[in-house]
Amino acid sequence: MNTIIAIAALAVLVLVVEIVNLRKLIVPMTVIGLLAILGITLNNLNVTESFYNNMIVVDSFSVAFSSLFIVLTTFLVALSTDFYENEDALKISDYVSLKLFLLLGAVSMVSFGNMAMFFLGLEILSITLYILAGSNRTHIKSNEAGMKYFLLGSFASGVILFGIALIYGATGSFDLHEIFRIIATGAIPAWYKIGVLMMIIGMLFKIAAVPFHFWAPDVYQGAPSLTTAMMSTLAKVVAVATLYKLSVSLTVTMPSNYMTAIVVIAILTMTVGNIMALRQDNIKRLLAYSGISHAGFMMMALVNLGNSAPSLFYYAVAYAIAGIAAFSVVILVTKNKDEELLSLFKGLGKTNPLLAGILTASLLSMGGIPIFAGFFGKFFLFSQALENNQLTLVIFGAINSFISIYYYFKVIAVLYSKNEETEQTEPIKVPMAYYAVGIISITINIVIGIYPSIILDMIK
Repeated sequence: MNTIIAIAALAVLVLVVEIVNLRKLIVPMTVIGLLAILGITLNNLNVTESFYNNMIVVDSFSVAFSSLFIVLTTFLVALSTDFYENEDALKISDYVSLKLFLLLGAVSMVSFGNMAMFFLGLEILSITLYILAGSNRTHIKSNEAGMKYFLLGSFASGVILFGIALIYGATGSFDLHEIFRIIATGAIPAWYKIGVLMMIIGMLFKIAAVPFHFWAPDVYQGAPSLTTAMMSTLAKVVAVATLYKLSVSLTVTMPSNYMTAIVVIAILTMTVGNIMALRQDNIKRLLAYSGISHAGFMMMALVNLGNSAPSLFYYAVAYAIAGIAAFSVVILVTKNKDEELLSLFKGLGKTNPLLAGILTASLLSMGGIPIFAGFFGKFFLFSQALENNQLTLVIFGAINSFISIYYYFKVIAVLYSKNEETEQTEPIKVPMAYYAVGIISITINIVIGIYPSIILDMIK
């Protein structure tokens, strides 16, 4: 609860600082404030309590994921100063405060004990993303991305809201604990399962799972790169964590073929995402399809709801941290370019070995190469799927891991290929914030790969 209040207060403070004409303090003040909020949040790691008649629930699951969201937002805010340097200086407070309000919605989505609170958090997060996706008003692709995401996202939110209404009609409650108690008796109307199915479908859209993935590549490509980074990392892991939490509480009475459908969707999601990524020559579209495939991997946690939360959290940390590192390089290389083509990265290993190394390490992690955390994330999810007798799911997961390695190495090969124009190309000017974010992200990735218990032990 203190985390939510502190984030809201910091978002308002950012706007106040702008009013008093201290805009140069906005980003450093926000980073320091987020680090302080991270400390407050981690202090509640071993606490379990609820607030306001169970509207907000604090437990190890919500605290762990909230901490991850705060870290990701800190990195994204740190990149904001240089990214928005060509914008009207007055806008920096708007962008930063929107990111903080998005964080507020994200924390609410994993801390809810009541579906009214869940939907409120969902809409806070969604509305801020709609604005950020279309924030580059002079760029037609940004306008298109904002409109597409708004229309399709609003439709998905409507489906979720309809599902909530059906669940309320069947149980007479929005409270998750009360709903769980009622469905345990077995005396529930048939439309309860329809309501749950509608909520799950809406959340599958939010994580860009097949066949609800069609919006992601266009929106990721058209949105400003920093917004794409936020959607690919923060927004995706928020949606996956929320889907897991909803599934634990609401799907216990679903028929056996429901789990079969989840397995099929997970396989299709990782397969379609990887196959489509093979054909991309635009780095943002490639990472969009890569993100779709990672959503499929994270869906593996849904087949073992009893004890897969630590593995899901570990995978989410590994994927999101690697994604932030990758985008810290992508944003710099594609800055002020009309297209984000892979050819722009040719010869980067010569002109800026450190940036090339950061991007290489992040791609190796996402591909599941030891010693990076991405390898262990897949290992833990595969192990739990095998314990649940999901051999087919593991086989497809392993095949897709090899497919992803191919297109990740295609990008890495471009980084270190010879570029005849390299001698005439001026080195990229890299702000210290980008080096810091990239290096810290990769360091965290390697550390938790060597010592996975640091992350796994956070959720009990």
